[in-house]
Amino acid sequence: MAVARPAIRIDMVSDIVCPWCAIGLAALDEAIARIGDAAAIEVVFHPLELNPGLPPEGEPIADNLARKYGAGPDQARAAGSRIRDAASDVGVDMSGRPDRLYDTFDAHRLLHWAAEAGGQPALKRALLDAYFARGENVSDRTVLIATAARAGLDGDAAAEVLDHGRYASQVRAAESYWREEGVVSVPTIVLEGRLAIPGAQSADRLEKALRRRIAA
Repeated sequence: MAVARPAIRIDMVSDIVCPWCAIGLAALDEAIARIGDAAAIEVVFHPLELNPGLPPEGEPIADNLARKYGAGPDQARAAGSRIRDAASDVGVDMSGRPDRLYDTFDAHRLLHWAAEAGGQPALKRALLDAYFARGENVSDRTVLIATAARAGLDGDAAAEVLDHGRYASQVRAAESYWREEGVVSVPTIVLEGRLAIPGAQSADRLEKALRRRIAA
């Protein structure tokens, strides 16, 4: 009798309002689809906030780029153009992307809960869709509960997580762990706990990395 090959584990460190994270996930999905054995590949999502502690109204993207990188309007427009082109190449809908960034800590708390509930991948994709395609404030309680329900999770349970501060310590511990491991940018994909692949890589490169692991 054939012995089932154990699942390949992929840890993806990412944030919700990071466009390259959405692009990188779409490329990873394409690479897995090409292999044709998605059941043998487990993707687990981990938090790394790019802009922790933003106010409820968020921060305009242009102001954020100027504050963090000294980018002027022309540089911000060029960066936006590169993002739109890359998103189009992998079929990511960014038509609703807001002009501001939002705090994502509560969204990451929900993702930790969803991992225990068996719905983390669906919630991750729903959160990315809420921000980039629907233009929603992903720090807003009502938006987060509705997004969890749209992902097939229990909205009342999601509300309980948000209202009682659950999983806050776990999210902070996870962020500390990945920073201590040297992860300083998102997305970063870690294959089988050994090979770290930073940045939004192409489906071709990710497919090759997965096939090498499968053949090992």
